[in-house]
Amino acid sequence: MIRPTRTASRAAIAATLFTCLALVSGVRAGMAETFAYVGNADSNDISVFKIAESGEMMPVQTAAFTGVEKAGASTPLAITPDHRVLIAGVRSQPFLAVSFAIDPKTGLLSHIGNGPLADSMANIAIDRGGKVLFSASYGGNKVALNPLQANGVVAEPKQVIPTGLNAHAFLPSPDNRFVFATNLGSDQVLSFAFDAAAATLTPSDPPSIKTPEKSGPRHFVFHPNGKFVYLIHELNGDVAAYSYEAKSGAWGEIQRTTALPEGFNGKPWAADIHITPDGRFLYASERTTNTLTAYKVDATSGKLTTVGSVPTEKQPRGFNIDPTGRYLAAVGELSDGMTVYAIDQTSGALSKLKSYATGKKPNWVEFLKLQ
Repeated sequence: MIRPTRTASRAAIAATLFTCLALVSGVRAGMAETFAYVGNADSNDISVFKIAESGEMMPVQTAAFTGVEKAGASTPLAITPDHRVLIAGVRSQPFLAVSFAIDPKTGLLSHIGNGPLADSMANIAIDRGGKVLFSASYGGNKVALNPLQANGVVAEPKQVIPTGLNAHAFLPSPDNRFVFATNLGSDQVLSFAFDAAAATLTPSDPPSIKTPEKSGPRHFVFHPNGKFVYLIHELNGDVAAYSYEAKSGAWGEIQRTTALPEGFNGKPWAADIHITPDGRFLYASERTTNTLTAYKVDATSGKLTTVGSVPTEKQPRGFNIDPTGRYLAAVGELSDGMTVYAIDQTSGALSKLKSYATGKKPNWVEFLKLQ
């Protein structure tokens, strides 16, 4: 029998301790490399927070919009798929898209440059290939496509397409073959085929998905499995579940429920909708009641089961879910603050952790885990 030397034993112990420490620090570092970016309309800036393993938020930066003097109605944000650039839409003249480089080590923002938008855009999104910026104008009743330059600055609009009343969201399908635009005032969702190589949009056949009269389709989100779409309606508070056929881009309604808390009898003003990265839970915000409603998602049928509602920030126009699916952060346009909730991993129920000050009139949250 060969016994290990004392030196070899010490080396083995040291190696084991190093591995354990690396694992522990790795968990912490993994969460420490996740950031939340909050768009503040009246401040013309972005509040940057680092989120810890516990869900604690640490403010690390306030990034101002260089070259922007007048505040806009809201501040939509979008991050490129390669996590290198964050773009903010400015809804005051001259209408601009402000591009920031994201430091891959610290998550901090540095201004790159500004590009032109076709109008005051309520919503912006980047295609899955990171080549173009989609945008929707509520007041201008139009959607647009702008190429992204190599440095991440938005180029002149390549296509500007008239829509029905109040275009609100304009997002690509999971496979990047279609782009859909909600028309809140015309109760429809427009469908376009997207040629990523040519960076062009063509109306689909049929060109739209109808929603109930005076429902006000606003924001929508795809299930991570690509088989379902969930759409929130501003004017009646509905949340609708649709099947999604990837080949044709067709939507088929399978369920309609509500974002309104039990007993509500006022005028609905629903806002935002997001799904956890694993697709198990869905959340919706409602501004009249200042609440967030949670739903369980059946991955097979796509149907929703309401979990319940919780109070949140005043006028919760925007919120989002961190990449681990453990935390939700909601901002209030009228409270100038953000509240973070823990997501129960069994039920999907939300429990409040802590609130934080942001800039003025926050309305958008983007999370990013650094690569």
